[in-house]
Amino acid sequence: MLARRVEALPEADALPGGSVYEPKFDGWRLVVLRTADEVLLQTRNGRMVTATFPEIASAAAALPAGTVLDGEVVVFTGGRVDFSALQHRALGAESPRRRRAPGPPVNLAAFDLLAVSGTDLRPRPYEDRRALLVTLLAPLGPAIQAVPVTYDRAEAAGWYEHLVETGIEGLVVKGRAQSYQPGRRRWLKLRHAAPRDALAVGWTGPRTRPRALVVDLGEGPALSAPLSPTVSRDLAAFTRTGEGAAGVLDDGTRYRSLDRPLPVEVRQGADRHALITVTRLRPA
Repeated sequence: MLARRVEALPEADALPGGSVYEPKFDGWRLVVLRTADEVLLQTRNGRMVTATFPEIASAAAALPAGTVLDGEVVVFTGGRVDFSALQHRALGAESPRRRRAPGPPVNLAAFDLLAVSGTDLRPRPYEDRRALLVTLLAPLGPAIQAVPVTYDRAEAAGWYEHLVETGIEGLVVKGRAQSYQPGRRRWLKLRHAAPRDALAVGWTGPRTRPRALVVDLGEGPALSAPLSPTVSRDLAAFTRTGEGAAGVLDDGTRYRSLDRPLPVEVRQGADRHALITVTRLRPA
């Protein structure tokens, strides 16, 4: 189930049964499946990442068989949600050279319970699923925790104003009476900024320290603004293994193509010719 963006904090009666407000964590969307034999961790794009986050898999092993959780995997650094550290943790787990070094610990902020002991809970109202989720996760410890919620719009407004300092992106708002509808945008989200999704198709600069990305926003490839040191370092994991085919933009800028398009998050001014700033990669 997904959320559509809104421009203002929804009213207490905006959704069926009344509104419930949750912090929106800045991480990777993750589904946890506890089968009879194993635990599987899957990203929103269908990628299996069980080996990448073993502490979550280990904690989830205590769940009853036939349980499915939906949540966000995050890393906290100095009390803040740290998306870059999560990226480095995931990339390090995939690199044979770096796999031996322990990465920063991760946590799963679980926000929904889709099944328990083989019973499909998706048709049941959110409020019922939430109560079962809190009870189920209480004994598991810090690796997997239920996200905090409030039913008070004024308190939610305070969260929105103050939690941004801890790396929280904004709020997700759900209806107490809502069933879980996979793939449907029935939740609401209020973010402090409005980034856009794009596909990176190439890069400029050295393989080990890319300077800019060639991104496609649906109107053809365009060159981004110079990359931040963090994004350049993250991108190097995808560019250092090969040169890539040569390409040329309409303005004559030469670039190298990525092996496959890479999802990224960008920000751009209202003017379609405004600079495109790549804020982070979304390889999951």
